[in-house]
Parts: sequence; C-alpha cells; structure tokens
Amino acid sequence: MRSILRPAALIETWFDTLRPEQKDLARRLRELVTSAAPELQSSVKWGNLMFTYEGTHAVAIVMHKDHANLQIFNGAALIDRFPELEGTGRGVRHLRFRYRYPVDEELVQQAVQACVELMEQVPRTAPGALTEEQ
Repeated sequence: MRSILRPAALIETWFDTLRPEQKDLARRLRELVTSAAPELQSSVKWGNLMFTYEGTHAVAIVMHKDHANLQIFNGAALIDRFPELEGTGRGVRHLRFRYRYPVDEELVQQAVQACVELMEQVPRTAPGALTEEQ
C-alpha cells in the first residue's frame, strides 16, 4: 500500500540530502524564516525549500556548491530597504550566505518580514485573471 509523503517528512528528506555544512546553514535559515513569518507554508519544490504565503511564492532556500541563497520572490521591490539583496531579475532577489560563516540573523528576519508585509498589501490574482483595468 502506498502512503502519501507528508510535507514535514518530505522536508526532512530534503535536509538528509545535504552535506553537513549545507544542512547546518539550511536549518538555521529555515528557523529564521519561520520565526520571522510563521504564517508561511513550507514545501520542497524544484529541489529547493520553498515558503509560500497564501499559495504565492515568498521565499526559498536554494543550495549551491559553496553557498546558499535565500531567495526573496518580491525582492526587487525591497531593494531600497535592503541593498544587500543581489540579482537582476524582474522580481526575485537573493541574500547569499557562505557555508561555515555567520548568518546576519537580523537581516534575514527583517527581509522575510518585509517580503510578507508587501505581499499582504499587494492584491494577488490567479494567473491569467483579468484585472479591473483590462
């Protein structure tokens, strides 16, 4: 009989695939994200640990060979408040953290809180939905 993998079990499996130095940083980043915005839902998507707000991508922990990125999906709108955000995409920006180096915990929590606050202010529509202006 097949059983459904619960999100928590899938997330723990994701952590199990990481090298020790990656795992330590990823767990710390997850703790900071969830303490800053407990309303976010977590899941594994595209091989990354994703956090969503009311079904919309908010934040992701993305592991690389020598660093991890904390992606902020609406980071382009937050660049004035957080000049530490890197990237050039239309919306996504990221904070880069090297393994075995200290994490700026206050920066992570403030950026995540700002991300969620902005998401609460900006109305979301379903993909392809018409807005009043159309």
